Amino acid sequence: MATQLPDDFKCPISLEIMSDPVILPSGHTFDRPSIQRWLDAGHRTCPITKLPLPEHPCLIPNHALRSLISNYTLVAPSKSQPFPQPQPQTLISALASPSSSLETKLNSLTQLARLTKHDSALRRKLTEWGAAPAVLRCVDSVHSDDSNLLEKALSLLLNLSLDDDNKVGLVAEGVVNRVVKVLRIGSPDCRAIAATIITSLAVVEVNKATIGAYPDAIPALVWLLISGKAREKKEAATALYAICSFADNRRRAIDCGAVPILIGLLDSGLERAIEVLGVLVKCKEGREEMMNVNGCVKVLVQVLRNGSSRGIQYGLFTLNCLCNCCERLCFEAMNEGVVEICMGLMVEENEKIRRYTSSLVHTLRTNHAIG
Repeated sequence: MATQLPDDFKCPISLEIMSDPVILPSGHTFDRPSIQRWLDAGHRTCPITKLPLPEHPCLIPNHALRSLISNYTLVAPSKSQPFPQPQPQTLISALASPSSSLETKLNSLTQLARLTKHDSALRRKLTEWGAAPAVLRCVDSVHSDDSNLLEKALSLLLNLSLDDDNKVGLVAEGVVNRVVKVLRIGSPDCRAIAATIITSLAVVEVNKATIGAYPDAIPALVWLLISGKAREKKEAATALYAICSFADNRRRAIDCGAVPILIGLLDSGLERAIEVLGVLVKCKEGREEMMNVNGCVKVLVQVLRNGSSRGIQYGLFTLNCLCNCCERLCFEAMNEGVVEICMGLMVEENEKIRRYTSSLVHTLRTNHAIG
């Protein structure tokens, strides 16, 4: 099976298909178990670039890649010829031509999207051959009733964005402006793909600042948290998580009212929201907003009680940050049964959970919530 999937789906360390792809600060993606073993062995350099890493490097989930891997349909590429006819350059020309029919454009987008699933080298070639501006012209020409064409164009842009060498170039071509518009006016499927494109582009650090600087980028993502369907909300939260590792974007999200919305979504079962809250709590404005939301502590404690391993990690971190700043919240957490939960988490196999649990218990003791 692994031999039929693109090389981009394989971990550079294990050479196996990734089940939980995460991104190092160096920008390279690895399977979480493989890179965690590397870090646990005491290494503090990127296995690919050999550049130094922070003492506790953040492993950012590559949700776009994980989604592609999980939804991938195995289609073995032809061995008799490098590309099916017509050639990719011809397909790009058809997209760029004002005289091409809707059917021709749909066919070109479908074939190019299929080709870019299989070959990262081809993704780079397509950008060299002018695929990005051709697809963007196609997006600009889409009418409100052509959601199928827009969805296929966005799918191709998402595939192109998966290649690290393309990410900055796509932003320079104006992809963000088009994607942000889609967040407001596209169909539900188009809006979800648009948010995923933002997540993919934000893997590159410089793009986080650029995306956040677009006047409607973060407001549109926050709006999608309110108005979108389940998939759109999940992808919008994922995109916010990706871009809010850049400090200025945290304040922008908070100013847009993201905090109470995320707490409400978390209470409704969208666990991805706790990851975003775990980023926003790192700044003073985020902590102050969370302190002002009634029931915030109760929701966070529920994550500790019922969440996944990853959700529990972020729940512990967020609650610890809040309790460090506010004695009142320490007693609220106590009243919600957090001590009993922490006693159970102390024996977890997950080292991060044990460490964050210990920190929270220490904070409660320091603030005299427990003896």
